[in-house]
Amino acid sequence: MLLRMFESDAVTRGIRVQVRSFFVPEQSQPDDGKWLFGYQITISNEGAETAQLVSRHWIITDGDGKREEVQGPGVVGEQPWLAPGESFEYTSACPLETPVGSMRGSYQMVTRGGESFDADIATFTLGEATSVH
Repeated sequence: MLLRMFESDAVTRGIRVQVRSFFVPEQSQPDDGKWLFGYQITISNEGAETAQLVSRHWIITDGDGKREEVQGPGVVGEQPWLAPGESFEYTSACPLETPVGSMRGSYQMVTRGGESFDADIATFTLGEATSVH
């Protein structure tokens, strides 16, 4: 079965964050109000300076407008350094109580010189293919 994917792409100070989200039907229970969405993220350093991803900040909004914020160190247990030309990929998931929602946020980055900045994660849709038109 071909599942619809949703995407976003943002660049901040040479750090490109690309997201592809997808519905995970085998781990969802719509009759119980539980939908699981996966997302694959590629973080690429297209800039001139090495930077480390030190923390994340997510804003998750479900189809009813309920908003949740999630913050924490690194991603999937890692705080990767990205030299110019390097990329880091990971996959994670988000449960919702509605068949559609969205996520957006930022990664807190620090350069080798100690300068901090936020790399934007553009809004992307979390949606069951039949729920989003």
